Order: sequence, then structure tokens, then C-alpha cells
Amino acid sequence: MSSESRKWLKFRIATLLAFFLVLFIALGSRAFQLQILSSKSLKALAEKQHTQALQLQPDRGIIFDRNGDKLAATIMADSVCADPSKIDNPGGVAKTLASVLRTDRALIQKKLSGAKNFCWIARQIDPEQAGRVRELGIDGIFIVKEPKRFYPSGELAGHLIGFVGVDANGLEGLELKYDQLLKGNPKKLLWTRDAKGKRLYPRVEMPEAAQKENYNLVLTIDSRIQHLVESNLKAAVKAKGAKGGVAIVMDPRTGEILALANEMGFDPNTFSTVNPATGKNKAITDSFDPGSTFKPFLAAAALEEGVVKETDTFNCENGNYAVADRVIHEAQRKRHGVLSFREILKYSSNIGSVKVSEKLGKQKFYQYIRNFGFGVKTEIELPGEVRGLLRPVENWTRVDTATIAFGQGISVTAIQLITALSAIANQGILMKPYVVRGLMDRKGKLVHAYHPTVVRRVISPETAKRLTHIMTDVVGAQDGTGKNARIVNIAVAGKTGTSQKFDFARHVYSSERVKTSFMGFFPADDPQVAILVILDEPQRDRWGGVAAAPVFRDIGEQLLTRFKTNIRNPIQEKDDKPGVNMNVKLASAPAPQAVQASMEEDDTRIPDFRGMSIREVLRKSKEKGLDVQIIGSGWATAQKPAAGHPAPENRLCTVTFSLGS
Repeated sequence: MSSESRKWLKFRIATLLAFFLVLFIALGSRAFQLQILSSKSLKALAEKQHTQALQLQPDRGIIFDRNGDKLAATIMADSVCADPSKIDNPGGVAKTLASVLRTDRALIQKKLSGAKNFCWIARQIDPEQAGRVRELGIDGIFIVKEPKRFYPSGELAGHLIGFVGVDANGLEGLELKYDQLLKGNPKKLLWTRDAKGKRLYPRVEMPEAAQKENYNLVLTIDSRIQHLVESNLKAAVKAKGAKGGVAIVMDPRTGEILALANEMGFDPNTFSTVNPATGKNKAITDSFDPGSTFKPFLAAAALEEGVVKETDTFNCENGNYAVADRVIHEAQRKRHGVLSFREILKYSSNIGSVKVSEKLGKQKFYQYIRNFGFGVKTEIELPGEVRGLLRPVENWTRVDTATIAFGQGISVTAIQLITALSAIANQGILMKPYVVRGLMDRKGKLVHAYHPTVVRRVISPETAKRLTHIMTDVVGAQDGTGKNARIVNIAVAGKTGTSQKFDFARHVYSSERVKTSFMGFFPADDPQVAILVILDEPQRDRWGGVAAAPVFRDIGEQLLTRFKTNIRNPIQEKDDKPGVNMNVKLASAPAPQAVQASMEEDDTRIPDFRGMSIREVLRKSKEKGLDVQIIGSGWATAQKPAAGHPAPENRLCTVTFSLGS
């Protein structure tokens, strides 16, 4: 081979080697790009081509009553969905499904025609329907399981608990207020397809970004008490021909709500049929003129300020008293002459109350109204609470001061009214009302406990005691307006009320449309249960002492007979008769075992002293082997270290006390 040929051959070989080298580098670079640089995006594209995702509802935490009974839980329900791309005859399929699901054929056909690869046909159907759909075996029609909110007791505490929508979002009540804490992790249902688009199998995935803790709620509500309150309220509304009613049972010492009932009730399991007006929790969303139930708060202010004594007398003008350009009358056109201060409450005299307010003065009266919690929200943990109506005292005329004295011209809510009453029962200390005792994780461990919260001291213990004795006459005396609330062998302190509703069309108070009410607490010498009953526009017996007081009595009697504890009754002790068993320690009813165990305090950690008296703090600290530095007087409002923190080496805890403001 000539030298020229050898050169040419070497050139060709070098050229080929260079070509293959470039090709190798290019292929390697492409492989690196596909396998390394673009792997995530290509994987996502493949997933998109071969899988289809469906977002499922998140699970929700359970809502327990204080005894561990489930008031709201989650069950798995069957839902029907479709892949329209797999359905050749939408009209025929729609007709078949409509007969099984008992729904509109045109609606199903519209869903099938309006979607490409997925649409819901029916959500959360009953097992029988789901079984029939499965038996049909229609290609492109699938049954999936998704969480459904279930309320085991139906209407029980419906206004309090609220409800959720089909998307598992809270819409009313505690379900709405605690939505983010109750709501669990969203899940994805993924269908894998082969190259021909055939659906192979579904799987459920939990996105990592959605991993979050959700909680169960433990309420202060006792479902047994709730049931008897609802039953009695419903019977009274029916018997009196009322539009509706509200009843609340509260522990005045702690602010715990043991029952809260609205009538007319509703079943949260069928929330879609609930009228928005029916679904309102009127105990917190509706305000009204309190009528004569407001008189005890005027009396408390007058006693506390020392402007009256129980024995002071007032001329009630034989039923007619002119104030500026207005003539004040007694209810039911009664004609009282001279009444003592005690008798003004006993007989519920409007004119007597006006004269007491004149001695007190509007500035002081307004101050005590605010201190009792009227005109501001109680901050109970329920959505929709209103503050009522309390006009600035600078705008009060002489007539305003007079009418507010007997509960007209001021608007309050039911929760404000029983909270203020409970301050009288609780030796003058106003407590914040609450309905949630604590949050538990899904393993049953308590993660947060809610404790009694002192708002302020409103009146002295002595004033509260004196006023309680006066209110006991309202019920206990044979001629008291509240005699129909009397409970055998139990001293009850209470007050009746009948308030006219304002007619906005005529701009006057209506004599036909009224709210009748009774509020009270017992035992009077050691108050442990406070009850408020309100009937809205009763058509028969339109006075609080006749319509609402008997409902209070019936609820109270059933509480005492159904929930028993060995507490001797001082009334019976005087007569040397056997003591009755009374469950007056209702707020101390045990929580469910799992809840109770989780609520037990760790001896190595600082207990929660808030809401305790100095004596209680000293006793508790001694039990825990702690030294306590006391600052102030009254009730514990703050502490250092905070509750739940490890005890310091010197075992010293500083607790601040306050009488409120």
C-alpha cells in the first residue's frame, strides 16, 4: 500500500473515531440529561400519563361529651364516581343509575357529558344503594370510600355541635369554631393505567406536605343533662304554643356549660335540609330585652354601693309613676303601695325598681351593668356571638334609666344572662363561660386542657349572700312571683321575667309578643347549678312565673333525682329528716376513662393554679411539695412557672391573685 493510501486510511479511521467519540458524548449527555437532570419532570409526566388522582376528604376528630359519649364521629361512606371516557352510552347509564340512586336522570347525564375523565355521581350514599351500583358492573362507574361526618345522637346538642358540609369543612357550631383543629390529613386516591389507558388498581396516598396533627374535643356538656333539658324545653314550647325557646344549665363556680338547648331543634346528619334560621344558636346569636330578670343586677348594685338596705321602703305609687313625659306601670296592672326593698324583687315591682335606680344613679348603674358582662361578648368558644345592646350612659335620659331598671331598653343574650346570674351564685365573681374541656390527640392523650377563667369580681361575697336570700323569697314565699319554680326540700334562688318584644312596624313595645323567662340556682346556700329557661312568644300563659318557672322546676327535680351524690340538704337537716341524694357536684362528673387518665397531672410538673382561691392554691402546692409566693388577693390569675412546666430546683412558684376589674 502506498504511503498516500496509508495516510488516507489513517484519516478515515481518525474521522470515524472522532465521529463515534462525538456520538458517544452526545448520547452520554442525553442520557445524563434524561436520567439525572430531567428525571423529576419526566417522572411527573409519566405519572400524569399513567395515573389519575382524586382528592379525598380529610378525616375529622371525634367530639366527646364530658363522660366520653360520642357526639360527633367519622364513618366511611360509599360514593359513586365515573370516568366518562369509558362510557359509550351516557344516556342509558344515567337512566340506570338514576333508578338505583333515586335521583334525577338528566342531572347524572349532564355530569357524564360535562367531564372528560372524572366526575362525582353521588356522594355518601347508603350501603344498600352502593351494593346495587356494584351489582350493575357498569364499565367506567366506580365506588370509592370517603369519610362522612356522623352524629350518633341526632338532634341532641345540634345547635352547639353544628355540622360540616360534604367537603368536610365545618359550617356551624363547634365544627366551625374548631374546624382547623378537628380537620385531619387530606388523602389522594390514585388510579394507575397501562399504556392502553386501562385502569389497573387504585391506591391511597398521604401527601407529605399535608401531614398534620388533628384533635378530638372533650366538651363540658353532659349528654344526659342535655337530653333532659331538650326534652323539657320541647314539651314546654309545644304546651305553651311558643315559637321556640332556649335553656342553659351552667356550673356557676367554674363557668362550665352542662347543657345548652335550642328549640326548634334540628338533626345535623341532614344539614342540607336545615333552614338557616333554625340552625342558629339563639342562646348566643339573638339579643332581647331581659325584662324583670334584669332587676337582680340593679339590686346587686344598690346593695353593693350601700344606697339601700333590705328593710328600706319605697312608695310604689299604687301602680302609676310619672317619669318625665312617661308614666311607668306595674306588670299586669298591679297596684302596689309601700314595699320594702326585699318585696320589690319578691313581687317584681317595676316602679319600685325605678325608684331604686334613681337612688343609685345612672353612672353607677351603668358601671355595674358593664361589670356583670352586659354590652360585651362573653367570648364563649362558639361562632356568631353578639354583644347585645347597651347604649353609652352619656346618651341615657331619665326615662332610659327608669326603663332599664326593669329590663326594657337594653338587649342581652341568654349566655350573658346566665353568666351574670352565676356571678351572684358564685359569691360575686364573674366566670367566663366555656364548652370545651380539652383537646386530645388521636391516641387519647390530653394535649391541652381549658380551665375556669375568672373575669372579675363584680360584688362582694356579703352582697351576693344578701341578694341570694332575697331571691330565695321570690321562689320560696307563697306569694312570690317564682313560686312555680319551687323544688321540694331544696332552697332555690331565682327571678321571673316577662319582656315585651319591640314592634318595629309600629315603633312600640308589643303587649302580644313577649319572651317569658325564669333564671335561678340551687342549693341557695351553696350554689352549684344555675339554670335559665326562655320561651319565645308563648300563646298560653304569657308570664315568666307561669310559663318558664315550671320548666326550671322540672329540669331541677330531674337533675336531683337522676344524678345522685351524697350531699346533705340543710333544709332537711333542720327538720331532722333523712338527707336526700343530690347530684349538685355535676361539674365534677368524671370524664371518660381515657380522657380522665390523660387529664391526671404529672407530679414533676407545675399544676394549673388559675381560678383557685389562695386557700386552694396553698393546699394544692402542699400536695405537690411546692413552695408558693403569693402576690395580691382574690383568685389566681397568673403564675410563674406556667402550668405544665417542670418544677424548678428550688420548688418555688409565684402565683398572682386578683379581684378583677
